Amino acid sequence: MLRDNSPDPQTGTISKARRQRRQMSLPEVLLWRFLKARPDGIKFRRQHPSGPYVLDFYCSDARVAIEVDGRSHDMGDRPRRDASRDAYFAAEGIETLRIPAANILDDPERAAASIVAFARSRLPLHHPAAPGGPPPRDKLGEDLV
Repeated sequence: MLRDNSPDPQTGTISKARRQRRQMSLPEVLLWRFLKARPDGIKFRRQHPSGPYVLDFYCSDARVAIEVDGRSHDMGDRPRRDASRDAYFAAEGIETLRIPAANILDDPERAAASIVAFARSRLPLHHPAAPGGPPPRDKLGEDLV
């Protein structure tokens, strides 16, 4: 797993994230059932504090934020706030994937599969070597010539 390089949480977001983990919406709960199993070996976090925000779900390796959008995201100043939030994370190199809550309620397994496919497409081809570099060749069972 790569090092988490999302923005450090600001004051108050950690306690807010903990509270939100206990009060997840039905679409979030349904989606978490699939994502917590680390599909395809990809780790997801729920209610991840980052900067001034709490992300619904976050994949550190792929640098993807997943937001579950209910009807309220289409009302009032919410679209403008969502756009501002997405721009904040884009500047940090994190892409935001917005999933309508209705899609999750209709078919949570398909919604999770689309998220995993998106995250897989953003994974680096190779993980960096462990600190200190790879072991010497003879430690891998290969003969030094």
